Amino acid sequence: MQWIVWIIAAYLIGSIPCGLLIGLRCGIDLRAQGSGNIGATNAFRILGARLGTLCFILDVAKGAGPVLVSGVVMNVFGRGAMPAGHTAPWVTVGLAAVLGHIFPIYLRFKGGKGVATAFGALAGLWPWMTLAIGASLVAWLITVRMTRFVSVASLAAAVILPLAMGASQVMHFPKGSDGARSTSGGWPFVGLAIALSALVIWKHRGNITRLRHGSEHRLGQSEDQ
Repeated sequence: MQWIVWIIAAYLIGSIPCGLLIGLRCGIDLRAQGSGNIGATNAFRILGARLGTLCFILDVAKGAGPVLVSGVVMNVFGRGAMPAGHTAPWVTVGLAAVLGHIFPIYLRFKGGKGVATAFGALAGLWPWMTLAIGASLVAWLITVRMTRFVSVASLAAAVILPLAMGASQVMHFPKGSDGARSTSGGWPFVGLAIALSALVIWKHRGNITRLRHGSEHRLGQSEDQ
């Protein structure tokens, strides 16, 4: 029952539309500007770097916060080998936060793309997801530097995430406190990586179409370019 409360709380926190609220505070509705998305990328483009950064930080925090707090309270944060019965509900807290951002109850289930919130949720699942999110972050940085397409970078990170998590699981990461390696509790994290990857790719289907048509905006490019 305690985990159910945490899962519901994570969804409600994830549903808070940080970018939209920041924009409305400035008299701008992000849903009617730029790409129409309420996430950090559109906030950067429409509201500027300072408020875009604030939006990104808040979106990350609403993913990381519920995972970190629930993990500490339920005594799973930072632990190594655990049975799947312990890891699965913790994983579900992270997934709930991301689903809240993508399908926010406060906005009739029309939200952002979930990349920043997913990053926060995955970072909070320490130490299980550390290698996977590190690999995904490197893929994101390299891709955005090479292409200047945030969407392409996000898609690259989404593809790398489950592959990296699967690889780390095959390598029997992490070790338990007694030094013994265990994989029994790690498969829920692999499942989470696959689910988040699928969600991010699905939410970027419009970007994929624009990329095919050559109309996708690059980083730093204004709407009229």
